[in-house]
Amino acid sequence: MSADTELAIEAVGLVRHFGSTRAVDGLDLRVGTGAVYGVLGPNGAGKTTAIRMLATLLRPTAGTARVFGLDVVADAEAVRSRVSLTGQFASVDEDLTGFENLVLLSRLWGYSRPAARQRAGDLLDAFGLADARDRQVKNYSGGMRRRLDIAASIVVTPDLIFLDEPTSGLDPRSRNQVWEIIRAMVAGGTTVLLTTQYLDEADQLADRIAVVDHGRVIAEGTSSELKASVGSGALHVRLLDPAQRPEAARVLGQALGTPMQLEADPAALSARLQDAERVASALGELTGVGIGVATFALGQPSLDEVFLALTGRPADDDADAGTPIEEAAR
Repeated sequence: MSADTELAIEAVGLVRHFGSTRAVDGLDLRVGTGAVYGVLGPNGAGKTTAIRMLATLLRPTAGTARVFGLDVVADAEAVRSRVSLTGQFASVDEDLTGFENLVLLSRLWGYSRPAARQRAGDLLDAFGLADARDRQVKNYSGGMRRRLDIAASIVVTPDLIFLDEPTSGLDPRSRNQVWEIIRAMVAGGTTVLLTTQYLDEADQLADRIAVVDHGRVIAEGTSSELKASVGSGALHVRLLDPAQRPEAARVLGQALGTPMQLEADPAALSARLQDAERVASALGELTGVGIGVATFALGQPSLDEVFLALTGRPADDDADAGTPIEEAAR
């Protein structure tokens, strides 16, 4: 990012304590305008707490943060006029219809009654909810509710929107619909800061990604840069006989000079590679000791492998989930 590029967010040494717990522990972020910036990490990593500080809902314990050059503490009201936040839980009224929710919010933002009705109708059309406009929100599906929640966040189009795990718990079709909404917002000029624990979501949407663990950024870059940082490639092998996996891991590990990772599939294993030229001979050694290979693939590391390399645990490890860190921030 060039020095003269306007920053949507600049955080330096951001810290937030809850008692003796450091939910955010020296977080640094530089987010340019007009793109999707992904903040990737497991439950309990401090993502929600960081967003709430950047959105002026929590006061930092230490450090500084600016949004479009405005200090989130000293200029909190001005920051709020330029941002919107969609949290992990729906903020709309379940007893109102989708249309009524959007009209209410439009009126609160200062729209006249006719303009509020027009804006609500336009948003329902844009988000594929026109057929459900007169249905109470409590009767919406999870995907419909999430789309309405995002629509409610852009009644007045923000310069920056915080989306905190917007697809958590959604089925694949609903997730894809939310992804298309996010892409459309960016195409319209809105900057998006997206927190997620889904690696494929960050891969699909984010122009740049910050990997957060234990309240601080441990790596940052494009998806390709992060993948390149852990090796030139990745080998995935699936065996004919799962019982031979321990021996296969030993043989391949010695031949490749790198530890093998045992996958959830009992017949599968993988390795990050610095030297892909050794793969053919390594697979030959498996055949030589009577271990049959069903399939193998050689390619660029996935974000899952990046996360494992950076943190020492899989991205879906929820060991920190439900701790006071994130719960206190909600």
